[in-house]
Amino acid sequence: MIEILKSKIKNKNVVILGFGREGQSTYKLIRKHFPKMSLTIADKNENIIEEKKYNYNDKNLKFVLGKKHLKKLNDYDVIFKAPGISLNHLNRPVAKKRITSQSDIFLQAYFEQTIGITGTKGKSTTASLISEMIKYHTSNTVLVGNIGIAPFDSISRIDKKTKIVFELSSHQLEHIRKSPHIGVLLNIFPEHLDHYLSFNDYKDTKFLITKYQEINDHFIYNDDDETTFKALDKYNSKKNSHSFSFMKIPNDGCFADEKSIYFKNGNECQSFFSLNEPRFLKGEHNIKNIMAAITCCKIIGIPDKAIIEGIKSFRGLQHRLEYVGNFRNLHFYNDSIATIPEATIEAVRTIKNIDTIILGGFDRGLDYNYLSEFLAGTSIRNLIFMGKAGGRIKELLNNYNNRNQKYYSVDNFNDAFKIIKRKTRIGKVCLLSPAAASYDIFSDFIERGEVFKKLARSM
Repeated sequence: MIEILKSKIKNKNVVILGFGREGQSTYKLIRKHFPKMSLTIADKNENIIEEKKYNYNDKNLKFVLGKKHLKKLNDYDVIFKAPGISLNHLNRPVAKKRITSQSDIFLQAYFEQTIGITGTKGKSTTASLISEMIKYHTSNTVLVGNIGIAPFDSISRIDKKTKIVFELSSHQLEHIRKSPHIGVLLNIFPEHLDHYLSFNDYKDTKFLITKYQEINDHFIYNDDDETTFKALDKYNSKKNSHSFSFMKIPNDGCFADEKSIYFKNGNECQSFFSLNEPRFLKGEHNIKNIMAAITCCKIIGIPDKAIIEGIKSFRGLQHRLEYVGNFRNLHFYNDSIATIPEATIEAVRTIKNIDTIILGGFDRGLDYNYLSEFLAGTSIRNLIFMGKAGGRIKELLNNYNNRNQKYYSVDNFNDAFKIIKRKTRIGKVCLLSPAAASYDIFSDFIERGEVFKKLARSM
């Protein structure tokens, strides 16, 4: 991989755009192999120099910080862009050939041994589940990407036989030039519409998971997801296709009924995993994640026993339907990672006896009509709304006039917990499942979830 990096940046004017976790990882790797190369760090954070998250004695380092950090990007030959930074709204567009990323360089080096997972929801769970299944067969595997591990931080652990599981957000897919050997697309729902010019742009970015695949590669998709299914012809290519579904029996892939998950390979079909078997992953959405994971692992030759052990043992992720505990005879669930309406709907369908739910946050212009209709038809009595997104959800719910439901608007979690203590019935559930992003108050969904758990435990 270092040779690919060298060919990209040698004798070039390079800027690292965004100096968060991934930007710092990029800086460390470049400095390790190119200690005297001139570099620039560009970031809206004006305090980077004081924070010293770099070699303070680096004499070949320049900074462009604050409001003007995006102004002169065309002055650079190579822009090493961190995920989450949008260049779609610049007054002066940047040529795509100038832009690269960790995902781009990493996949150019390791695409042949990489399983890439993307989707609007479920990708963290599915990537982690696949990693768990593989570990029951071999320890020579790494999990990288949107899960919180910068790809460059794992290259010292990778050899030619390493099985790489790469969770890819749309931001990480944006500027790739190679697709992974196995690409998984779980679903596509409207999200990150503040980042993209349109929903179609977001959808096109998701399909980069398969765009550059070749005849020996594999594409796994959700045949029940209408947006994905309708776009398949547009992105048709030479690779092998596999699907998973509740409603359709695939030629190759997985399907499920109320009793079992089945795996089908051409004319051969086996009942692979009984849904009566004990497992921690609950809900219809997680059965789909399991089917995607099974299909991946069957393709790469993981034994059935290891796959099944992985399903049974995997406990899920923090901040996704995470049981926090029973405090003052109230059950608390943290689903802070639910940043779109569809994820919140799945949470409510999965968790029983919900009496109080916390909704809302940063408003990205998502459509909350169906969520509001769904919530109005539930038995949830207390709905607590935060932020501008919460205000919109509340306004839509007022149209349904459900007299058994009480609505409360708050500015912070402390005020929300005052209502929780007073209004939630003994033995019932309080659920945080916001259906909105967190960055109006919190740095990310993780901080939001941790604050929620801390307040619950303090009861």
